Amino acid sequence: MFWAQCRSAPADVAFTYPINGVWQESTWGQTQRLVESLAAGLIGLGIEPQDRVAIISGTRFEWILADLAIMCAAGATTTVFPSTTTDDIAHIINDSGARFVFVETLEQVEVLRTIRGRIRKVRKVILFDGDYADARVMTLEELLRVGDRLLHGDRSAVSRRMGELRSDMLATVMYTSGTTGTPKGVRHSHASWTYEGTAIAAQHLLGPNDLQLLWLPLSHSFGKVLLSTQLACGFASAVDGDLDRIIDNLAAVRPTFMAAVPRLFEKVHSRIVASQEREGGLERRVFERAFAVARRRRSYGDTDRRVPYLLSKVHAALDKRVFASIRESFGGRLRFAISGAAALNPDICEFFDLAGITILEGYGLAESAGGAFVNLPGDNRIGTVGKPYPGTQARIAADGEVLLRGPGVMAGYHNLPAETASALRDGWLSTGDIGHLDPEGRLTITDRKKDLFKTSRGHYVAPTYLEGRLKAACPYLGDAVVIGSGRPYCVAVLTLDAAQILPWAEQSLPGLRDYAEVVHASATVELIESYIAEVNESLNGWETIKRFVVADHEFSVESGEMTPSMKVKRSVIETNFAAEIAGMYPIATSARHGEYDGEAELSDQELAADILG
Repeated sequence: MFWAQCRSAPADVAFTYPINGVWQESTWGQTQRLVESLAAGLIGLGIEPQDRVAIISGTRFEWILADLAIMCAAGATTTVFPSTTTDDIAHIINDSGARFVFVETLEQVEVLRTIRGRIRKVRKVILFDGDYADARVMTLEELLRVGDRLLHGDRSAVSRRMGELRSDMLATVMYTSGTTGTPKGVRHSHASWTYEGTAIAAQHLLGPNDLQLLWLPLSHSFGKVLLSTQLACGFASAVDGDLDRIIDNLAAVRPTFMAAVPRLFEKVHSRIVASQEREGGLERRVFERAFAVARRRRSYGDTDRRVPYLLSKVHAALDKRVFASIRESFGGRLRFAISGAAALNPDICEFFDLAGITILEGYGLAESAGGAFVNLPGDNRIGTVGKPYPGTQARIAADGEVLLRGPGVMAGYHNLPAETASALRDGWLSTGDIGHLDPEGRLTITDRKKDLFKTSRGHYVAPTYLEGRLKAACPYLGDAVVIGSGRPYCVAVLTLDAAQILPWAEQSLPGLRDYAEVVHASATVELIESYIAEVNESLNGWETIKRFVVADHEFSVESGEMTPSMKVKRSVIETNFAAEIAGMYPIATSARHGEYDGEAELSDQELAADILG
């Protein structure tokens, strides 16, 4: 796929990427020459077909070059998130049997030095940035020179190696980021990735004139799908994994589409809503009016009725005043965005849809090569993840679990035959997600099978759904983790978004500037209580959040409370906040907790039994 794209459009821009703040370009022809030299360099170093080569790096142009070079040399890429702990890096390199490792920084070389005795199969480390005085470490430029020398004497060295490839041969061992337990290596063949790209191309979702802003982790299956899709569709990608530059990059790149995890859309939504709440007065009334008019206008389209002339004129005026600036924050040319890796709250999806930004929610997992379902621009049903990719089959098990079968399904877990046998039965992949299919084949995911819990009163609760409702309702929330398994009622561990709550505090809490002080102030607790009470009004009694605690820090990958794909590690939160959670179940509360009285299903005797038991 890569070679064909390079030959068909060698002069077209394939990638842009920043160097010291200045965007550089690489055409398909230039990219092909770099990849061929790197692949030849790996062959010169002694890589054999199916040898594993690890990449420890954030999202950048060099990651893509390394990945393509590994596969063109008939090797298999082993993915490692740059934030992975030292012990997990040792496990992944050993478990995969990697013989070579690409790293991004000198710090990562030092990490490998500390575990040198545990990764004895590694023959060479290739460094993207900087230089390191060690015979086992070489720079990317040195690898290019090794490849150029080999190609000078043997022009067909890489093409011969590529000729040895078969579609069923191993392309990647993609290690799960791991919300719990030791990372597992998911084995995917070349056929898995070519299927992902061609399945999206077959749905006419993207074409060669599109431009992608690519910032998602390439060690994650979602990022790898985007690369495969680019090879199938031929569009260009602007590549920069620096999360702090996303907003600036949207303005600079002006993409026609981008993919993101729900956390990005949640943060943008919170920023917009919180800004309007601080503005107040006329501006806030105009803002709310714009959404009301947009919702009314859409109701005509939903029922195939002609939109009244006056309504169209009012909508156009409000669109120019309110929605245009929201669209401009995404670069102004965005045809659609794709959301995946976790559930996006439908209210947030509708918010952007009314503003003229289409978010297509999709679904997949590492074990299905990333993508399995996606909504389409002309058939976008908010609240669902769309229909299956062409060639993918889905069914719902008796317990509600989603099962998948198709070309994207993994070959198995690396070195884990028992786990493979448990996940794959008669070709069907057990996803671990609970959902349902509508008559037209659209899938709605309700929660993770392992996350569903039962209260001590026997009620099942879907925490992901509740967490999404909370984050959609309160623009000041960062993350929410709902707790309640085996307990009489639900509570929540919350974080507040510093970028939103601190500006609010400037107006409402004079003199307080420290994040920890702000989040624990009684006025802040009352603010959050008001939003939770609003959400509780629309929930079943057993789902309502009775109490909450606000963390004195935001969850992060660095703190170990989030995965690199921005999913909260629920088990880690429960451990880290065990004392606070326990404190929310006795009757007494502290100033840091919110409490809701009058629960019909919770008698004093039941509360006492919970405390004593």
